[in-house]
Amino acid sequence: MIMVTGGAGFIGSNLHAALVERGHETVVVDRLRANGKWRNLGKHPPSRLLPPDELEDFLATHPPLEMLFHLGAVSDTTASDGDVAWAVNVELPLRLWRWCAARQVRFVYASSASTYGDGAPGFDDDNAPAALAALRPLNAYGWSKALFDLYAQREGTRGAAPPQWAGLKFFNVFGPNEYHKRGMVSVVKVKHDEIREGLAPRLYRSDQPDIEDGAQRRDFIWVGDVVDVMLWLRDTPAASGLFNVGTGQARSYRDLAYAVCDAAGVERRIEFVDMPEALRGQYQSFTEAGVVRLRTSGYVGQFTPLEEGVRRYVQDYLVQSDPYQ
Repeated sequence: MIMVTGGAGFIGSNLHAALVERGHETVVVDRLRANGKWRNLGKHPPSRLLPPDELEDFLATHPPLEMLFHLGAVSDTTASDGDVAWAVNVELPLRLWRWCAARQVRFVYASSASTYGDGAPGFDDDNAPAALAALRPLNAYGWSKALFDLYAQREGTRGAAPPQWAGLKFFNVFGPNEYHKRGMVSVVKVKHDEIREGLAPRLYRSDQPDIEDGAQRRDFIWVGDVVDVMLWLRDTPAASGLFNVGTGQARSYRDLAYAVCDAAGVERRIEFVDMPEALRGQYQSFTEAGVVRLRTSGYVGQFTPLEEGVRRYVQDYLVQSDPYQ
């Protein structure tokens, strides 16, 4: 049995679908609420759906879990409530970590590229405590993820860890089943929505004097590649530690906007707008995953090029009557 917390969410539901297709018995921990999130599970029903407030009682029954993928989190990068970020992104995974360590259950959790802040120290997933302590996230979300990474690495070093553990620093993931995220959906989805409304894709003007408008670059990764990395961890019990999950190649927002235009079959054009005040000083103008640790640990999967990932998302999902995975 494999548990996926946040299993009805974006990345979680894509992982869950892949596990079900492999024939695994699954327990999904999530709230469906009333925003259509249930559709993320519509084609791949879990063996059991568990509300988060019943999680600890369920674990107290000592279920025969083989592996726990902890993807549930407060993931809004603009969230300002540090107490909530601490409770959900630090205290909860601490309890799950200790439960898995005590019962020898393998544990994989979602970290984030937000831990790198403005990227001044670089984007190499250096597991050394000093390197982790030197990171300066720009928001409460990134701060909470960075704190738990420090804890995990410390406990892993002193042997107080699950038999396998991995913290995955997801970069800019896009793909199906993100529709419930509203203001936190991927840029690909936002640009496609603008095109469907007859508008030119809108991009923020740069807030950095040395970066041209549209030249801000991020490491955009297709959700199928993210799932492939997690399935590789499922199949590779010896792989532990913190890993970047990105393509290793930063691409500009201009490239992304043009890729969406091409996939939608419209003329390439862009409208630049001012960056909202709330994002200034918290906006990453460059991210690029260092994937050396992933490769040296044995991962040989090939990452989907941006244009192909965007084409697949737009044509196989966003323009379809049923856009769900």
